Amino acid sequence: MSTASAPEPREPKPALVFDDPLDQQSSDDTDRGWGERPGTGGDSAADLKRFLDEKPPHHL
Repeated sequence: MSTASAPEPREPKPALVFDDPLDQQSSDDTDRGWGERPGTGGDSAADLKRFLDEKPPHHL
């Protein structure tokens, strides 16, 4: 006699959201992250490295 095991519960599918996506704030709507680098605490060597990294090649 074979016994059928109970089916395992499936993960529920994510609900569809019909909200207007333009009503929500995106990461582009903020000033955070635009050209900012993590703070180094005033390390002059890191400042020099950043200066040299961002300097256009025709300014060498």
